[in-house]
Amino acid sequence: MNTQIILEKYIDSIIQIMTPHGTGTGFIIGNLIITNSHVVAGLKEVVVSAKKIKRIIAPVVYDDPYFDLAFIELESLEIPKTPLLLSKETVSDGDTTIAVGHPYGLNYSATEGIVSRASRLQDDLEYIQIDAAINPGNSGGPLLNVKGDVIGVNTFIIQNANNLGFALPYFYVQEALDAFLASKKKNLIKCTSCKNLIEEKDIQNDYCSLCGVKMQTAKLRRKGYKPTGPTKLMEDILTSLDVDVNLARRSQSTWRIDHGTARIEINYYENGIIIGDAKLCGIPSENIEAVYDYLLKENSKLSYLQLSINENSIYLSYLIIDSSLTLDEGKTALQRLMEYSNKYDDILIHKYKAIKQKRDEED
Repeated sequence: MNTQIILEKYIDSIIQIMTPHGTGTGFIIGNLIITNSHVVAGLKEVVVSAKKIKRIIAPVVYDDPYFDLAFIELESLEIPKTPLLLSKETVSDGDTTIAVGHPYGLNYSATEGIVSRASRLQDDLEYIQIDAAINPGNSGGPLLNVKGDVIGVNTFIIQNANNLGFALPYFYVQEALDAFLASKKKNLIKCTSCKNLIEEKDIQNDYCSLCGVKMQTAKLRRKGYKPTGPTKLMEDILTSLDVDVNLARRSQSTWRIDHGTARIEINYYENGIIIGDAKLCGIPSENIEAVYDYLLKENSKLSYLQLSINENSIYLSYLIIDSSLTLDEGKTALQRLMEYSNKYDDILIHKYKAIKQKRDEED
């Protein structure tokens, strides 16, 4: 099968994973989502989405920093019609491979390459070295052979190298799956020292209950993610507007809210500026002067917000410095941004024939 056919066949099995620390990829095997441990970043819960799964919070039931593997569970997980399967065939140098994932948040990207070295030893573990282009966001995604079977999990790259990537082989994944399923338990962490699976409830003060080694993953899961400063204030504002910040959060300083037909992106920049942008419709090819007149007229009525045009798109925006942000002002401004975005989008599209924006719903 060629790359496009494979992607189309197995696309329902490819998952995007989002945490406050970044994004990554996962894939469905059986009734679990497989990904890298470093993708879930020591969290007990992550946000997942896919073609047939809207953004939802899901628990991490197995975290294995030794193999750099994690398993995520969805109670309502629908097994794809054409499920991915772990390979049972030996990987050889020169084999064609296909890496599937969400590099830099770009959904469902597939890159083709070859196996440069079928077994490359790194820190006592074997890895498949590949030349297929993998980038941040690809981590945790499947490495497939030409039959569409999973031969590995895309795990890391060599920085500043040209297409030098490494995937954890399928047999380690099978070993981890077998051990997890045999335990018939959840919330397991693999100790990197004694290699035993330890139930989280049995871990005291973040030390392995069997060998006594400090377990960094246990510490991270216990602490969780807690925003501070203006980031916490921003999330308090969103929560006061009945926004689920866990689903809205794209990183520690970015949030996305879908409200009606509007999509609002909120970014907190290092220089202290907070900008909430609602990208509305595109300017029409005709009657442009009337659109400009309308936007100028509406801007004279607005407080907190500003209508503008960037290239060929119309935006409704809110801008403030973090030191000036308060709960009351932020709530008022963002509530208006959410409500007015829908209103202006409808008016501009229906009255002024502006162009409705296309949107990648799974992005």
